[in-house]
Amino acid sequence: MKQKIEFRKILILLFVLLYSSICSAEDIFLSLKKNIVNVRYGPSFESPIKFIYKKKNLPIKQIDKKDNWRRIIDLKNNSGWIHWSQLKPTNSIIPLEDKILFNAPTSFSKPIAKIKKGRVLIVKKCENIWCEIKSEKFKGWIKTDNIWGVTN
Repeated sequence: MKQKIEFRKILILLFVLLYSSICSAEDIFLSLKKNIVNVRYGPSFESPIKFIYKKKNLPIKQIDKKDNWRRIIDLKNNSGWIHWSQLKPTNSIIPLEDKILFNAPTSFSKPIAKIKKGRVLIVKKCENIWCEIKSEKFKGWIKTDNIWGVTN
């Protein structure tokens, strides 16, 4: 009887540890390192090219990895395999709705521009719910709600 109770305790402990590790796993976001990046059907250079990205710094989410290859998915649910040499730690985000770019990290500061949804923005730094970003024409701060990518 005592062995049954001990076995149940161990089983419950293992379940709790496994569940907590699954729940605490965070999404891994990366950015494209080059202007042209091949996405393949499988994790090998022999695998055919599925499509080609033509946007440097595009944020993508890693969903799997095998050796030096990363299986990724983008904002539009396109997926495939990219060699790790074409990727870098994330430094960009994409707003999922139009955003106002502010001069400082507060809604009371001067608005600089309206940033359209879908634009790739380079993240300089983040503080609480604000990120300092740079686009092709502007620099400033946006709120981090409703974005694709990570704001470390």
